[in-house]
Amino acid sequence: MKLELRRVKGAILFLAFIATVYGANWSLTEFGFVSVGFGLLAPAGVFFAGLAFTCRDLLHETAGRMWVLTAILIGALLSWSLEDAGRIALASGVAFGISELADLSIYEPLRRRGWLRAVLASNVVGFTLDSILFLWIAFGSLAYIEGQLLGKGYMTLAAIAALWSIHAVSVRVRAA
Repeated sequence: MKLELRRVKGAILFLAFIATVYGANWSLTEFGFVSVGFGLLAPAGVFFAGLAFTCRDLLHETAGRMWVLTAILIGALLSWSLEDAGRIALASGVAFGISELADLSIYEPLRRRGWLRAVLASNVVGFTLDSILFLWIAFGSLAYIEGQLLGKGYMTLAAIAALWSIHAVSVRVRAA
């Protein structure tokens, strides 16, 4: 029963991660650039991309590295249909792929010291590298880097806060 639940959870996370990769690219092609506060703009996909990093860590934890890399590839391939030139899909696939490798190099060793610490540290490194690579490949410029980092930071903190809350409630329920 426990193995079956893990597979279902892995499948849900796999689809959710693909959806965040595709959603990031779709929202950029649909809405262009959006305000993220403090007078900063970022590609509209910043909010989906910000969620993607926590989704990625959850998928890695549940199903493993190969499922994460496969989801990135599928998300980028699905995104290819959103535009004629494919530069957004290419930038997204390369940025997510390389940032995943950086994320793993941080997540794996820190995981033993605590999941929350590992997710927070790896997400910050991952979304910073992803932002630099994506903006450079897609637009040839880092003009929106501050907005990218701020927007992804918002979403990472929101996702981690939600997961921490869920974990705290489940610990209380088990203790009762």
